[in-house]
Amino acid sequence: MRKHSRGRRARSVARLHAVQALFQMESSGQTVESIVQEFEAHRFGAVCEGVEMAEGDSELFRQVVDAAVNWQAKIDQMTDRALVERWPIDRIDPTLRALFRAAGGELLGCDTPAKVVISEHVDVARAFYGDGREPQFVNAVLDHMAREARPAEFA
Repeated sequence: MRKHSRGRRARSVARLHAVQALFQMESSGQTVESIVQEFEAHRFGAVCEGVEMAEGDSELFRQVVDAAVNWQAKIDQMTDRALVERWPIDRIDPTLRALFRAAGGELLGCDTPAKVVISEHVDVARAFYGDGREPQFVNAVLDHMAREARPAEFA
């Protein structure tokens, strides 16, 4: 059981790092290759101010980031359709945009059940925003995106 929870934690860390990497890519203009290398070399299992960072699932991290980049136009369109009318994705907070892209990448590029993708990314939203309105907003948008990306899972 302990190994299972450690694996689950590693996947959660990978999702958090994927959101951070996508945010950093957008704000800095770095390539996906340089971001992935940086995160794998300096974030996964690194020691920061005397605290060891959690080890992440490097394979899931790469899959999510690669899928988010490869499917970005489709993910942004799905996000736009899930957002309130006249509130396009380019007007939302960059952290939320990175989160929606990471979740969309996992929905389109991985076999993770949609409900797990939603739950895990709502937890990522809580890590950034606490228990404010943003996690509820993320849940609603991701539910809409998941139903579009994976309608068979909601039939």
